[in-house]
Amino acid sequence: MNDPHPSKDLFFERLGALADAMIAAYGKDFAMGALVLAARFVAEGRQPADTSPGMNYQGESRRGVAP
Repeated sequence: MNDPHPSKDLFFERLGALADAMIAAYGKDFAMGALVLAARFVAEGRQPADTSPGMNYQGESRRGVAP
């Protein structure tokens, strides 16, 4: 059996590690919001670049928020 696709378990491990990193950096609410947004992109068949300008990641810019 020569499966060209990686194990689904590997994806879950990577997803869990990413969620842990997001929680550590920005908290549980951020991690949940980011994952829900990603799920919405998948459900709608959209790529992140297809979103409106207000939904695109702008780096560390905190427009209108004092540092």
